[in-house]
Amino acid sequence: MNTTSIMIVGVGGQGSLLASRVLGNLLVNEGYDVKVSEVHGMSQRGGSVVTYVRFGDKVASPIIEDGEADFIISFEKLEAARWAKCLKKDGKIIVNTQEIDPMPVITGAAVYPHDILDEITAQGAFVDGLDALSLANEAGSSKAVNIVLMGRLAKYFHIEYDKWIAQIEQLVAPKFVELNKKAFALGFNA
Repeated sequence: MNTTSIMIVGVGGQGSLLASRVLGNLLVNEGYDVKVSEVHGMSQRGGSVVTYVRFGDKVASPIIEDGEADFIISFEKLEAARWAKCLKKDGKIIVNTQEIDPMPVITGAAVYPHDILDEITAQGAFVDGLDALSLANEAGSSKAVNIVLMGRLAKYFHIEYDKWIAQIEQLVAPKFVELNKKAFALGFNA
C-alpha cells in the first residue's frame, strides 16, 4: 500500500490534537505503520496549527510536503486556503465553512476573503465543505467541530463506523462521549 497523507489544520483551541489522536489510534489498530507530527506555532493565541498524519505499510517520515496530501481536514476556511498547496492533484479538502478572523482582519488591516472555497475549487481541488460548527452545536457543544470533521473524513475511508466510535469512547472524557458520538454521526451523515 502506498502511504496516505492527511493534514489536520486549524487555529489553536479547536481540538485538532484530539482529532489526530482519534485518527492515529484508529489507523494503528488497523495494522498500519503510522507517523504523526504536530506543529503548534502560536496555537494558544489563536494561531495556525497543523498536524500531519501519514499511514501505510511503511512510513519513513510524518512530514507532508507541497503536493503530497491526500486529505486536508480544515477547521476553518482561511486555513484551507493557507494549506491547499499541499494537496495532491486528486486529493480532497474537507472544510468547516466557519470563518475565524485572523488578527489583521480583527485590527482592520485586512478583509476576510469570502470567496476562498470557490478559488480553491477553481484550482482543481475537490472541496467538501460543511457547516461543522452548526452540527457541533446540534450535538451539544461548539467544541465538537473536530469530531464532526472526523465523522466526515470517515465517509472516505473503508474502516467500519464502529471502530471510529470505539476510538471516541477510548479517548474522550466519559462525560463527553455521547455528545461526541452524536457529533461524529452528524458529520458522517451530513
